[in-house]
Amino acid sequence: MSKNETVKHVDKELDLSNAGRGVWLVKVPKYIAQKWEKAPGTMDVGKLKIHKIPGQKAQVSLTLSDDVINLDPEEKIPRDHRLDVSVVTKQTLGVFSHAEQTSNSKDDGVIQPDKLFMEGRIVQKLECRPIADSTYMQLKLESIKRASQPLKRVQAIDKVVQNFKPVKDHKHNIEYRERRKAEGKKARDDKNAVLDMLFNAFEKHQYYNIKDLVKITKQPIGYLKEILKEVCDYNMKNPHKNMWELKKEYRHYKTDEKKDENPAEDSDSD
Repeated sequence: MSKNETVKHVDKELDLSNAGRGVWLVKVPKYIAQKWEKAPGTMDVGKLKIHKIPGQKAQVSLTLSDDVINLDPEEKIPRDHRLDVSVVTKQTLGVFSHAEQTSNSKDDGVIQPDKLFMEGRIVQKLECRPIADSTYMQLKLESIKRASQPLKRVQAIDKVVQNFKPVKDHKHNIEYRERRKAEGKKARDDKNAVLDMLFNAFEKHQYYNIKDLVKITKQPIGYLKEILKEVCDYNMKNPHKNMWELKKEYRHYKTDEKKDENPAEDSDSD
């Protein structure tokens, strides 16, 4: 069929001939469901018995067949079960099935859908419960043991297993040590030379933070702070909080007359 051709779909029809039939909805334990899934379609999986007593609720029991019990000889499961019955009155539940069409006519470009059936309306729910015999108690014991086993276990190995390549040192640790080493190598210049650099800097701007002064002088921060405390004041209040300024006795800013003669330098000063 080419891409340009369109596929026509017919409306699906629902066969309601069995809509009035009552159906039981049975909930079985997981171990029974697993056995039934392994059983072939022709196998007799069990027998259902209904014992009616006048004036009392009917007693329903399920007995599994030997073929189902022996599907997995290592796993013993209970044979006899009772079914607790409850009537469905406040819900409308149905059971549906579909049958695949064995032959589809595609000559006219129409794909025939699967045939749908309503098998009946659920009128009773049944809860399948095992008889508490020795087989059932052993089954529960094995189930509890499996649930209590840890998902991860410690296992001894006789050789070295390397799932990753060990790292001698991490990148951020190396960078940190190199930075600290570079800062430690900063040589202390003569105090007068440092003062000259500071005074030259404060001629351009009135306020500096410590990081900028370290860049300008290239001195260790501890040594620089010792000198700054002698010639500068540290501002603790706004608008110049956390910034250094020359003490009054060291301030030698240019006069207004000189500023007028060199306006370019005036634009650099604060």
